Amino acid sequence: MANYLFGVDVGGTTVKMGLFNKDGNVIEKWEIPTRTENGGEKILPDIADSIRAKLTEKGIAKEDVIGAGVGVPGPVDGNGIVHRAVNLGWGEMNLKKELTALLDGMRVEGGNDANVAALGEMWKGGGQGHQNLVAVTLGTGVGGGIIINGEIMTGATGAGGEIGHIHVEDDETEACGCGNFGCLEEYASATGITRLANRELAKSDKDSVLRKGEVSAKTVFDAVKAGDELAIEIARKFGDYLGKGLGVIAGVINPEIFVIGGGVSKAGEVLFEYIKPSFEKTAFHGCRNVIFALATLGNDAGIYGAARLLL
Repeated sequence: MANYLFGVDVGGTTVKMGLFNKDGNVIEKWEIPTRTENGGEKILPDIADSIRAKLTEKGIAKEDVIGAGVGVPGPVDGNGIVHRAVNLGWGEMNLKKELTALLDGMRVEGGNDANVAALGEMWKGGGQGHQNLVAVTLGTGVGGGIIINGEIMTGATGAGGEIGHIHVEDDETEACGCGNFGCLEEYASATGITRLANRELAKSDKDSVLRKGEVSAKTVFDAVKAGDELAIEIARKFGDYLGKGLGVIAGVINPEIFVIGGGVSKAGEVLFEYIKPSFEKTAFHGCRNVIFALATLGNDAGIYGAARLLL
């Protein structure tokens, strides 16, 4: 019986890779560069070469491998077809078919990287023990992964779970990266918190430690913890927007748990103090009883979730 799984998380600069046993214990993890030149034509052959090299190094027979799961920064449908991964230079591509051929018939499963990370957190991270969860990644943008009854909700073209582009503000004049105005990402991402902070600093004459140095999501929440009044006001606005967005999601998904990850989550549980009041005000009463937890796998969520795709 096959015992091993490969988890692959394809990023814009590096491909993170992990070899797991079927219980989800990581045996080894490593990285290779993501070669995006010429439409990313080298990425899949490089992954296949690295997997083959690891099998040789560990003395593992191909028959003892369940397969390779792959997370990709772009929409991936239930058939393993990627519908454009801009950062990799890929157009539409059958990931499953192409990588299976490069690996001499090894089973391959694919998914969107944020969805796959959510699966990782459900399996071995902050969402363990829950089959219905929404993972929220607060990084440069706001990413999301939705798990229903233990399965990723991909949607028709693999674009399900794009929670960063829920509309939360009618009066926004700056465009989001997606081209729309007033997306959740514009206020709840690391860059969004910086935007809120700079706007607040410009319109208020309140004294604040934020006037004395670099303004970032980290410095805002460091100042919140130190009791800085202006920083607390910024955190309240961030929490109002994110709580409202999650309230909308709860009414559609009815999750047991929200798992919050990404760089902003390093601020810790103080985030929940600002998110929960707005969430409870916004969410439908039947969906309010949700646990808020921090993600625990960090940058490894993608390789764990990619491996879990195979089980």
